[in-house]
Order: sequence, then C-alpha cells, then structure tokens
Amino acid sequence: MSQSASKNQRRLARQRRARRRLRGSAARPRLNVFRSLNHIYAQLVDDDANQVLAAASSLKLATGGNRAAAREVGLALARLARERGIESVVFDRGGYPYHGRVQALAEACRESGLKF
Repeated sequence: MSQSASKNQRRLARQRRARRRLRGSAARPRLNVFRSLNHIYAQLVDDDANQVLAAASSLKLATGGNRAAAREVGLALARLARERGIESVVFDRGGYPYHGRVQALAEACRESGLKF
C-alpha cells in the first residue's frame, strides 16, 4: 500500500486482512458492519452457504448517521437473530475502528444477548 492510498483504500486493505481469518457459519454467522456518512448497516452472513441470514439498517430512521441510530440497528439485528435461533456470532467490523457508531452497534447486540 502506497503512502498516497486513500482512507477508504486503507480500510479495505484492513478488511481483506481480517476477512482471511473471520469466517461465518450457519451455527455462528459473521456479523458484518458497513458504515456510510449517513447510515449504518449490519448483516449476519453464513460464509459457508454464501447467504445473508438477517440484515438491519438505519435507512428507515429519521437520522441514521449517529450513535443512537447505530444502537437501534444493533437491537433490531439482535432481535432478528434471536428469532432465527442464533446466539453466537463472529464480529467483523469491516476495517473500521472499534469506536463510535461501530462500538454502539456491537454493545447493543451484546446487551440483547448475542455472544461475540
């Protein structure tokens, strides 16, 4: 990676490095997080079957780019996971720092009973 690589290119490199180790299955799916300027998205992915088991986003919320919205997304995703019988996940922060909205989403999932 060169010195002139953009912030997103560096994030994608971190994401690729982590994705080599992180693997989701039907019993323990990967909780994938994507963060944009205005919204946050989370998915439970079964990498063995290449299938999304559950997804939640802040698209329908009034303001989607803050910690409160990330918390709501985490609670919604944990509720969907419980409905599908999922108790444990592998957390994939997508190359983002574990801080702010990503941290709020993860903590809300943990409070709702998901185990990382």
